[in-house]
Formats: sequence, structure tokens, C-alpha cells
Amino acid sequence: MPNLVAELNSLDFNNYIGGPLQAAVQAQHAAAMSQVQFIQEVGFESGTDPSKLRYVDFKYIKSVPNDAGTDFIDKTVEIKVPFLTMLTIPALRIEEMTIDFNAKLTSTETSNVSSEFAASASLGINYKVVNFKASASYKRSTSRGTNVEKTYNLGVHVRVVNDEIPAGLDRILTMLEDSIASVNEAA
Repeated sequence: MPNLVAELNSLDFNNYIGGPLQAAVQAQHAAAMSQVQFIQEVGFESGTDPSKLRYVDFKYIKSVPNDAGTDFIDKTVEIKVPFLTMLTIPALRIEEMTIDFNAKLTSTETSNVSSEFAASASLGINYKVVNFKASASYKRSTSRGTNVEKTYNLGVHVRVVNDEIPAGLDRILTMLEDSIASVNEAA
């Protein structure tokens, strides 16, 4: 009979449990690096000076009081807005991970015993001579077998959420928002 405990102990739980955990860590790292790459590619100018912020220019007409304060006049206002302040910066985080591993080992032992008995006899009488023939046979066969059925199931459930941006990045974006100012006012 097989030793099911030894069979279960021979499973590589490091692979079954550690593999999905390692994949989650690598996915979290890739998400963080994707955030850095997004900020570099979208928020900064490419070319000669990669540390120069990318801005979006807006022009609009604004009604402002005249110098005497008695009437309103239209002025064209142009503002420069840091591009990063207008976007949602990707910040994915694995919030929860569940690993369900089920192992089912079933052992069945079979034993079959069969017996056969056969006999035959014949009697012959011929002029005071009697012939008697008899035969018998006995056969017994035994078969034993063991059947082990193995079933492994691995289910991994991962819940990913859009995380809040880190505090340092939030401060930088607040400073960038504070830098939005009118560039040019013309009558």
C-alpha cells in the first residue's frame, strides 16, 4: 500500500505557493516601474533637456474690470499648466492575494481470488473388463493491485486596486499646481 503522507510530503510547496507569490512581487515591481516610466515619458520634454517639464498652453478671454472699475473689458489670458497635473498617474497596487491549493490523493487496493474446480469421469464395460477413467483439476488464481489517483488544483485570486499616489509625488504635483500662473495678459 502506498504511503500517502510521504506522497503528500514530496509535493514542492515552494513551487506551488511560492511561485504565485513571486509572480505577485514581480507584478508589483513592474507596476511601480511603469509609473516611473509614465512620469518620465509624459511629464517631461524629450530631446536635449529631459529634466524640463512638459506644459500645456491655454488661451482664453477673461472679463475684467477696467482701471476705473466702472466697466468690464475682455482680456486674452494665456496660462501654462504642467501636463502631469492634468493626468491620472497610474498607481496599481496588489491589495489582496489568495492562493488555494488542494491536493487529493486516493489509494485503492484490490484483491481478487478465483477458484475453478473441474472433474470428469467415464466408465466403460467391455466383456468383463471394466475401465474407469477419472480426472480432476483445481485452479486457484489470486491477483492484487493498487491504484493511486492524484489530483492537484491550484487557484490564485489577485485583487488589484488603483492606489493613492505616494506622498512625495502628491507634494510635487501640488507644487506644480501652485506654479500655474498667467503668462501673458493683453488687452
